[in-house]
Formats: sequence, structure tokens, C-alpha cells
Amino acid sequence: MKVLDEERAAAHASAPTTATSADGNAAPSACRPANHTAKIAASPATSGHRHYRVTLTAAPGYEPCRLAGSPTDVRFHRHGSPKGVTAGRYGPQHVAVAFGPGHPIHFDIQVPRRAAGTPVDEATFTLRTPDGVIPGESSARGRLVVGAGTAIGPVRAGA
Repeated sequence: MKVLDEERAAAHASAPTTATSADGNAAPSACRPANHTAKIAASPATSGHRHYRVTLTAAPGYEPCRLAGSPTDVRFHRHGSPKGVTAGRYGPQHVAVAFGPGHPIHFDIQVPRRAAGTPVDEATFTLRTPDGVIPGESSARGRLVVGAGTAIGPVRAGA
């Protein structure tokens, strides 16, 4: 058992963001881009806006972490090519939410209906913590249409 524990510790030692689990072993953070998945799906529209929900989930074995506010450095792509749509943000930016296995989070992409639409199939972004940003770039896939006035809402608990 000691060999397995040493191998596990060595495997996680190279992870730039780790947390200590309840059993004292270092486990990678669910917030690291490589340790979660994200998908984009259409959400119900509101008066004047189209909405898309970006849902992030973490697999078992990763340590929970805390996120806050809207993701930054949001970029949209179609078939791997970047599109020149800049996204703002809206909503409270300092409310922290727990994220990890069994605790998915989501954020909203809000697009004004009046905006000329640019179809895209991927969004890349940097997640924020209550004290800074998570190193690296996360990505989510799914069909959406973005344009001038696109805004990103803060992370919220739940799928």
C-alpha cells in the first residue's frame, strides 16, 4: 500500500494546483482546466436576449475548489478559428461557489437579439477564484450565436 501511496503522491506532485484531501494525500484541483469538462447548451430566451448555459463538471478524484464571478478572457471559435467577438460581464462578481465532484457549476452567456449573429461552436475562458484566476484556459463546446453586446454572467451552483 505504501508504494501505491508514493506513486500517487509523485503523480500529483507535478500538478501546479493541488489541494490536500481528507486522507492527507495531494489531489489535483477540480478547477484546473484539465480536470473538468464543460458544455454549452441553449437556455430559455428572455425579452431581448438569447441565453446559453455553460455547465462545468468534475470527475471523482479531484479536490473541490471555490470559484467566483464571471470567467475572463472569453474567446469564441468556429471550427477552431477565433471569431472577433468581445464579451463583457454582468452580475455580482464576488459571490463564491463550491465546485468539484458532485457539485457542478454553470454560467450564462447572454446575447442581445439585436446583435448581428456570429455562429460559433466553442468558447474558451479563464476561471476566477475569490482571490484571483485559475492558471490555464478552460473550454466548452456547443452551438451558439454571439455578437456585439455579449455578456458573461457569474458562476452559480448547479448544472
